Amino acid sequence: MSKALKDPKVMSLAAAKSARARLARSGARFVLTNGVFDLLHPGHTSYLVAARKLAGPRGKLFVALNSDRSVRALKGKFRPILAEADRAYNLAQLRSVDGVVIFRRKRLDREIAALRPDIYCKAGDYTPATLDPAERRALEKAGARIRFIPFLAGFSTTRLIEKIRAAGDL
Repeated sequence: MSKALKDPKVMSLAAAKSARARLARSGARFVLTNGVFDLLHPGHTSYLVAARKLAGPRGKLFVALNSDRSVRALKGKFRPILAEADRAYNLAQLRSVDGVVIFRRKRLDREIAALRPDIYCKAGDYTPATLDPAERRALEKAGARIRFIPFLAGFSTTRLIEKIRAAGDL
């Protein structure tokens, strides 16, 4: 990624924690979601718009973005397609996203503990039972409400990659 593609919405955990503290003092909601967001598609953007609505007019939606290393641990050696800095930049360009933090580990429990979201969102393929136990404990300790947002049918990064591979020699 070139230096020209940097965005102030992409921030360190410390900066996100400061932003979260300002929101808490003002009484505004802080919503957190996370994911890979590789090959951004309408399923992603519709999900982020719905998550942002949960923040309300004064609140903020932050996205914890899986680092390249954590994506490989979750999805395999051929992922991600786009590097973490490029994925973070793409997310930062969306009106629905107020902040992006790249996290380096496979799981998000430390970031949840640091940011203490009011609301935590996951996509509709998750349930309370399928949330990572450490992440669930961190959410419970933070007092976060958990919301599951339905998928927009017909969109999947995995399917997009399969379609691209079928169209050529990848």
